[in-house]
Amino acid sequence: MNIFHSIVFGAVEGITEFLPISSTAHLEIVQNIMRIPSTDFVKSFEIVIQLGAIFAVLALYIKKIFSSWQYFRSVAVAFIPTGIIGFVLYKIIKNIFLGNLPLAALMLILGGIFIIIFEKRQARRGKYLETGETRALTVREALAVGTAQALAVVPGVSRSAAVIIAGRSLGLSRATIVEFSFLLAIPTMLAASVYDLYKSGSVFSGADWKMLAVGFIVSFLVALFSVRWLLRYIKKHSFSAFGWYRIALGVIVLLFFI
Repeated sequence: MNIFHSIVFGAVEGITEFLPISSTAHLEIVQNIMRIPSTDFVKSFEIVIQLGAIFAVLALYIKKIFSSWQYFRSVAVAFIPTGIIGFVLYKIIKNIFLGNLPLAALMLILGGIFIIIFEKRQARRGKYLETGETRALTVREALAVGTAQALAVVPGVSRSAAVIIAGRSLGLSRATIVEFSFLLAIPTMLAASVYDLYKSGSVFSGADWKMLAVGFIVSFLVALFSVRWLLRYIKKHSFSAFGWYRIALGVIVLLFFI
């Protein structure tokens, strides 16, 4: 990898982290296009680069997180199942899941189909563009959403897609669950990044840390715009377009990159 690769990876991460299209799958596709070998550092880079996007959420929502005990509690409770599963499956995630482009492509397609079917069902129920006011989740809702998020350890599933669909299935408004997907990303990605740095950071060179820093900054800046854009988008659109995009991208990957 070089600095240019770091900038591209940072931009892709910042754009895709909070959209229901799987940032991990997009990073692996970019890695394949650029013919970057799937080394241990590259795998760590894909994990740690998410910190930039997470800090963008912190910058936008830190006051809200600490504004009430309910918000803080719901995020903490939702993180529990994800944290446990991520810790237990860490070696499998890094050694088997990451870099598995066929798996990511398959999950993109299956997830896209699921999103389209789900949105059609929501439309029939008259909840196509329901937004409503945001609120904190109950303990039961938080546990259910956090468990669904754990599915995103498989590349291509998409953490935000799992959280949003789980929340909508529980009857949460679109605005509430999209915002919560932002907030839940903070402990989830922070824990994943810190743990990976603890396990692998000691072997990084000075050049490696420089590339991580560049990717972090780019991801942070791009994510600031991505989050604001998504909040505006959901007011007038469903998530079906993301489903079709996932299917198209997954098919292209299977046909041309594998």
